[in-house]
Amino acid sequence: MKIGLYFGSFNPVHNGHLIIAKHVINNTDLKQVWMVISPQNPLKNSNSLLNKYDRLNMVQSALEGETKIKASTIEFNLPSPSFTIDTLAYLKEKHKQHQFSIIMGSDSFTNIKKWKNYEMIIKNYEIYIYQRTGYPIQNTEKTIVNKLEAPLIEISSSAIRKIIKDGKSIRYLVPDVVDQQIKENKYYKKKL
Repeated sequence: MKIGLYFGSFNPVHNGHLIIAKHVINNTDLKQVWMVISPQNPLKNSNSLLNKYDRLNMVQSALEGETKIKASTIEFNLPSPSFTIDTLAYLKEKHKQHQFSIIMGSDSFTNIKKWKNYEMIIKNYEIYIYQRTGYPIQNTEKTIVNKLEAPLIEISSSAIRKIIKDGKSIRYLVPDVVDQQIKENKYYKKKL
């Protein structure tokens, strides 16, 4: 089966993430999308990072009823910080029956040369890229790139965390079930 891996901190998961995942399922030959919750991204500050199990719970709640998009904890059992090449090697070994591709924003693709063993990634894996404002998609690496005409949604997890800290509503930015979990647990209000 052809599976797209959508890596992220999902801190928190928001409607923009879900719209991209659904767009990929509806408009590509990928049969499933696995939203891979990264315990710690080596290129991001982890100071505001919620516990990985709390983030997993929010992603699972947001995906309830979905059959083609699922939350993946594959990186929970791998060394931190999470390096994509290590996760891909592990998946290739454990799931030989599947063919894995990567889903990423054009901002991440712009920074791909900073990734550990990026040459192996672009040589061996198909990449699906969705446009992010200010980051034109330029395939200078001559890799197999599929440009997605996904809806351009200007929502970010960092902006959502700021809205929460400012005591404002995040309704319509995240699924209702995620909004409820954030409120009930006072996520992003207390010091992490």
